[in-house]
Amino acid sequence: MVTDPQPSWRKPAGILLIILLIIVWAGLVASLSPWVGEWPVLVQAVFYVIAGVVWILPLKPLLRWMELGRWRG
Repeated sequence: MVTDPQPSWRKPAGILLIILLIIVWAGLVASLSPWVGEWPVLVQAVFYVIAGVVWILPLKPLLRWMELGRWRG
């Protein structure tokens, strides 16, 4: 019979870091809205699309750390 390994503390810590990342990123983008609101609508759209995707970039190493315990492959 194979037993499951002990759950790692890295997964709950990683989830909290992801939530913190989202909150901080959303606050940063929202704080820029007075300036971004003065831009042409199409430029605003491009900015918000990019800002909506960029926060995902740090997730790959974070998810790797959560799973394997190291930052690099």
